Amino acid sequence: MPDPVPDQKTRRPDAGPADTQAVPHASRVRPMATWLAWALILVLLDQVTKIWVSGALGYAQRIPVLPVFDLTLLYNTGAAFSFLADGGGAQRWLFTGIAAAAAVLILRWLYTHTTDRLLCAALASILGGALGNAIDRLQHGHVVDFLLFYWRDWYFPAFNLADVAITCGAVLLILDEILRARRARSS
Repeated sequence: MPDPVPDQKTRRPDAGPADTQAVPHASRVRPMATWLAWALILVLLDQVTKIWVSGALGYAQRIPVLPVFDLTLLYNTGAAFSFLADGGGAQRWLFTGIAAAAAVLILRWLYTHTTDRLLCAALASILGGALGNAIDRLQHGHVVDFLLFYWRDWYFPAFNLADVAITCGAVLLILDEILRARRARSS
């Protein structure tokens, strides 16, 4: 039986005319489901670890794990590195809105680039991390952070698994762009 949805053109924003290909809607569903499953796994891991830490530690309590690493329970009402943490509460909705808008854009990008594995791994990782932190903001009004790295008197701001997923996704995006540029130069 033919696919009820006609073929759609898929094209990276930076692709040339030769990179345009017809990709039926049905052939996008399975790869998209794989990337959404990866994002869901990241959200679940993030939330389970935050629940565990929140139950095991009191606020600001530290448990030394390594000479340069402690588990600690901290709350971040801002964004990365506590950006806008003193925003009076409005930042909760601002950052939740940004995460929602990013999720919509990422879902669209995933849908149109299901065969670009590195790009999709990057996007799904960012999606999982953004949703993990957005859940915290909606539930608690802050993000639960618990991974604390330091060296003597220097401390890196505490973070969580959602932040790790976002950072890894960003690194993969950069790698994808470098590889795409190299392929473009060699052809």
